[in-house]
Order: sequence, then C-alpha cells, then structure tokens
Amino acid sequence: MPEGLWLKCPGCGASVYKKEVEQRLNVCAKCEHHFYVSANDRIAQVLDDGTFESLFENLQPTDPLSFSDRRKYADRLVGEQKRTGLSDAVVTGTGMIRARRVAFAVTDSAFIMGSMGSVVGERLTRLIERATEQNLPLIIISGSGGGARMHEGILSLMQMAKVSAALARYAEASGLFISVLTNPTMGGVAASFASLGDLVFAEPKALIGFAGPRTIKATIGIELPEGFQTSEFLLEHGYIDRIVPRKNLKTEIARAIDYCGK
Repeated sequence: MPEGLWLKCPGCGASVYKKEVEQRLNVCAKCEHHFYVSANDRIAQVLDDGTFESLFENLQPTDPLSFSDRRKYADRLVGEQKRTGLSDAVVTGTGMIRARRVAFAVTDSAFIMGSMGSVVGERLTRLIERATEQNLPLIIISGSGGGARMHEGILSLMQMAKVSAALARYAEASGLFISVLTNPTMGGVAASFASLGDLVFAEPKALIGFAGPRTIKATIGIELPEGFQTSEFLLEHGYIDRIVPRKNLKTEIARAIDYCGK
C-alpha cells in the first residue's frame, strides 16, 4: 500500500484515511480530533475565496542578540522559512468572512512553535492599528506553543505589552476583537493578546494556558488534574466564551460580527 494514505489519530488512535480527514477540514471522522492546520489553510478555511490581502510581509526577522544555542538563531530562521514557506510565525492581512470585511491574523505553530518575536508583535500591532483606523472587526487565530521567543530576549517580551496596548486603543475606538484559540495556545501569547478578545472562541480539546503540563511537572513536581488547560475546562471556569468546532468557525464569526453591529 502506498505510504501517506493513512494517518494515526492522536485523539482516538485509529487509522484514518488522510483524504477524508482533509475533506473534513483536518478533523477526525471518528472522534472529532482537530489536527494541526497551517496558517495558509486557516486562511482558506475562514476567509472567502480570493479575498485575502497580505499586509506587512516586508517586515522580516533578524538576529539582534546574535543568539546561539544548539544552532545559530540566524540559521534557524532561514531553515524555518524554507521548511514552512512563511517569513515568520504570523500572517496578517485583510479579507472577507461571508462578505464582511475584517482585519485577520493567524499564528502558525510550525514556525518555531508559533512563538512571538519582534516581527510577530510588530505585524500584529500594525494590523490592530489598521483595524482601528478603518473600523474593521479584528480576528486573530492563535496557534502558538512557544510563547515569547527566547532568541530575542526582552525584545520579544515587550511585544506582549505593545500588542496589548494597541488592543486597548482599539477597544477605546469601539472595535470588535474576536480571539480564536487553537491547539496549542500557550505562554506569552495566551498571557497577552489571545486572552483579550471581546469574544474568545476555542477549538475543542485545545491546550490553552501559560506553562504546559510537562513544564509544570518538571519544575514543581505536580501532576495536573485530568483535562486541566483544555478548552472544555476553561469554558467551565469562564476563561473562554464558546467552544466552536472548525466546521462552524466561519459561520460563528460572521454571526458574532452581525450581532455586535459591526
């Protein structure tokens, strides 16, 4: 049998037909596990065909600290760009969702775990400012397991405050920010803009939090409760507003925009 026709589902362990999974927006037909999807696939799933216009792609990451661990950061950036086809961990622009024009961003965990460096923060800030100027609803889909990017030190950490401040100005201008949390949304991303939506949606069973279960166990030796830091746990405790399956996300966002009069 040719390779690549079947996938093993991390949710239920079943072997599932890859093409069927793709037709279901990368969702398992047996257990509804939501597989990873790239930033470009997110754009295709959520925005109307042919309406996305990329913004701020000219902003490119550099290596301001000449950082090196097992590999030089500058070399790591080049490798990630070649592997993913992205210039950094976020794609920003404008587009239409069921004929409603929006400012739109999506972070991609494939690029250094979707971590937030200075370019990610700057692109998001400029997008928020564009949404403020043009009175556009703002949609950010987060898939970031890396939080702030350690390779850029304080330059990365300051992006949390910068993006949050831009969102505060956007809120003062009566903007509508819908934040969508996917698996995973962790670290500085979860602790800043991803948690600040007027409406916060999440995909089912997404891992959402600051430090992940393995990090917590390794540092303080505590085993977290079953289901802790999942979308379902956070909905029960009021951290998010709604769990939205991927197939319904586009409709739910359009409905929310209409309900809020935007």
